[in-house]
Amino acid sequence: MNSSTITRREALLAGIGALGTLPLAPYVRAAHEEAPVATTSFGRVRGFVDEGVNVFRGVRYGADTAPRRFMPPRPPQSWDDVKDAFEYGPAAPQTRSTGAISEDCLFLNVWTPSVDDGRKRPVMFYIHGGAYNHGSGSSPLYDGRVLARRGDVVVVTVNHRLNAFGYLYSQRLDELSYPDSGNCGQLDLVLALRWVRDNIAAFGGDPECVLAFGQSGGGAKIATMMAMPVAAGLFHRAASMSGQQVTASGPANATLRTQAFLDAAAIGAKDLKNLHTLPVERLLRGLEAKDPILDGKSVYFGPVLDMRSLHRHPFYPDAAPQSAHIPMIIGNTHDETRAFLRDPALYELEWDDLLELLVPNMVVDIQPEFVVSEYRRLYPDYSPSQVFFAATTAARSWRGAIIELEERAKQEGADTFAYHLDFPSPIEPQLGAPHTFDIPLIFGTLDAPGSITGTGESARAVSSMMSDAFVSFARTGKPESARLPDWKPFTLERRETMLFDRPAKLAYDPRGEERKIFERVPYVQPGT
Repeated sequence: MNSSTITRREALLAGIGALGTLPLAPYVRAAHEEAPVATTSFGRVRGFVDEGVNVFRGVRYGADTAPRRFMPPRPPQSWDDVKDAFEYGPAAPQTRSTGAISEDCLFLNVWTPSVDDGRKRPVMFYIHGGAYNHGSGSSPLYDGRVLARRGDVVVVTVNHRLNAFGYLYSQRLDELSYPDSGNCGQLDLVLALRWVRDNIAAFGGDPECVLAFGQSGGGAKIATMMAMPVAAGLFHRAASMSGQQVTASGPANATLRTQAFLDAAAIGAKDLKNLHTLPVERLLRGLEAKDPILDGKSVYFGPVLDMRSLHRHPFYPDAAPQSAHIPMIIGNTHDETRAFLRDPALYELEWDDLLELLVPNMVVDIQPEFVVSEYRRLYPDYSPSQVFFAATTAARSWRGAIIELEERAKQEGADTFAYHLDFPSPIEPQLGAPHTFDIPLIFGTLDAPGSITGTGESARAVSSMMSDAFVSFARTGKPESARLPDWKPFTLERRETMLFDRPAKLAYDPRGEERKIFERVPYVQPGT
């Protein structure tokens, strides 16, 4: 099997248009013999070449979930012909998607330098974010072409069930019908990783060298899998980008959320055993429910401590022992909450406004007057708005990252590496380095829709640092780069943390005084 010589330029000259859209398909189908073909355990798939990288979109790793709604996934049926892998598969049912959605959503995408050169390349398996509720592996931000070519690695992105379809916990309402429903989305990811184990060698990848990495909800899904026995041995390094899962939902809270969902969808007790036959649109209506635990928020769905596939919390009371041997990166951005606390009025706060706004947005239960006084002591030049964004970042996702780093540092096992992304957006400087800002820097998708990195020299330099470090980590378990100082593992004594900026530097307990403000009160994972 030879790699195709079909390039984007040739497609354009042929009047076909850009790769990855429907107009490309007729041209590729007319050149079967030149397109890259890989043989999976279910059948052969045909991809295309994009600027020297072999691309396979919409490769099926699981069967249609509609006949088994709220049940664990199953592998697909085998096929005899060669399946074209030119287009992304549908995303899971959700309310925010601008593309196709379907319960038949268990598809993944592969970018690889070669399918037939006998090489075994590190595999970078990326899980998208979206707070367990929305998203897909087909976002332009996650296009693996640049990363695959730059690092000589195989990049995989994946779709799986989300929101109620992936995490609706019904065990305490109807134990017999859907006992695994609270973690079906996680089990989809386990099935995808099994597909990688069994098939990635046909795409030039090494099934014994798999990095699972993800941002936001994607990182949280990885943290959860690190505590799931069914995921043991399926990945060999892990990286969480602004995505922590210290605790999972308990069964009582998960049941309250299920009931709120059922009420919003007008689903009564008599319909409960028929959930698998109700229209998708009716179930999506249930996502309009208000969360009974998180006041005023949309209903939360996420992994559940169901004592079936998840027997313990991911990072409570400690880091899951089953994954102590897995090297891990845990990172956050400097200004996380500026990404989702977007009201323009928050940039014009007065001191009198601050106390009332901090209480619902810090997550932890701490006296806001004390928080404000400490920040004014630490940063006398900060405005009320700067205090608001700093405190909400330090009390929310960053706090979860600190807990995970500390618990990993207490373990006997593999190293853990911490980072902060301090480099601010050149495009939207008021946002600083917000949540999601590290995605295009690592993937090299600086000019993709949704990126606010810009394509200037500084952005390209920081992107090179982060891409090289993640590639090195995938390959060796050490995040090394000629563009970085020596990135030492995180310890409780020195709290070594790489600060990605121009220039990058290794810091010891950065923003330590902010950390100390919030460590005096308990932290509860939002939603759990």
